[in-house]
Amino acid sequence: MSTVAPQGLHHVTAIAGNPQRNVDFYTKVLGLRLVKQTVNFDSPDTYHLYYGDEAGRPASLLTFFPWDGVPGGRLGTGLTTATAFSIPQESTSWWLQRLRALGADVQPVTQRGGADVITLRDPDGMVLDLVSTAGDQRSGWDGVASIPADHAVRGLHAVTLTERLLDPTAEMLISMLGMQLGGEEGSRASFAMGSGSSGALVDVAGEKTMDRGLQAGGTVHHVAFRAPDLPTMQRWHDELADAGVNVTEILDRQYFKSIYFREPGGVLFEIATDAPGFDIDEPLLELGRSLKLPPWLEPNRDQIAASLPVLKVDEATRAPVSAGPAPASAGDLSVAP
Repeated sequence: MSTVAPQGLHHVTAIAGNPQRNVDFYTKVLGLRLVKQTVNFDSPDTYHLYYGDEAGRPASLLTFFPWDGVPGGRLGTGLTTATAFSIPQESTSWWLQRLRALGADVQPVTQRGGADVITLRDPDGMVLDLVSTAGDQRSGWDGVASIPADHAVRGLHAVTLTERLLDPTAEMLISMLGMQLGGEEGSRASFAMGSGSSGALVDVAGEKTMDRGLQAGGTVHHVAFRAPDLPTMQRWHDELADAGVNVTEILDRQYFKSIYFREPGGVLFEIATDAPGFDIDEPLLELGRSLKLPPWLEPNRDQIAASLPVLKVDEATRAPVSAGPAPASAGDLSVAP
């Protein structure tokens, strides 16, 4: 068992197509705040867009690498196949009506673990769940006029990993990452971090007959877990390395430090520090309004900015917007961690 206590989800990072379409959907339809416009530090000709609550707090964050024209991926084993957000318990009908009115690709409400679940797909085909959650005291982002604060998305709730073999993944989650088995339902097992509240849950679905997934547009690139500080991350790094896991060195991601490794089924995991946060290079009130670069990329700002499409961000829109066209068909694409 790991000696490092996990705190919960930090963020989920996914692959998208058109950047403006991505911004419009997540800010205008789901009502998240764009808290940072930066670039993929490993491929700076591509945006890295962060969405979350007012301050971009850990466990509120969904981020994207948007490549315009990216082929669509394919859900399957070895991938994170659903990203769930928490909504207030009484907000299911409100959100279902809103999503249908905006033309989103939304399914009928289902029940999971006693909670209402709305499943939808974003314009690139990424699977999202809105889970009605009792007792989630997070406030979310109330900067979108068409979404009352009482109905605002609260933050991340859980992620779902789909695996051909459940046991090896479960062993890593419990023995190396210190999670607790929360319950089992059919071929699905739930794992909890910390108190096991919303934002600290991982579901693993065993699908022995499903094909392996293809990571490309509309799929999750990696899932990040929270480390409260750098010394804790260092201990986690050392324990993983001592257990024979191929883990990266600690990397500087400007707004947090992180390490990366893969679980036995192939899903890429990250552990990210809570600090320093997203207000280190721009004031809280101005988060996400302009392109921010880390110091080592700043000398190339003109070249980088010229390679990126201009984004229009209107956080307080009052006009309905389209949820976007159907996702592109699947194709082959190699995406480096």
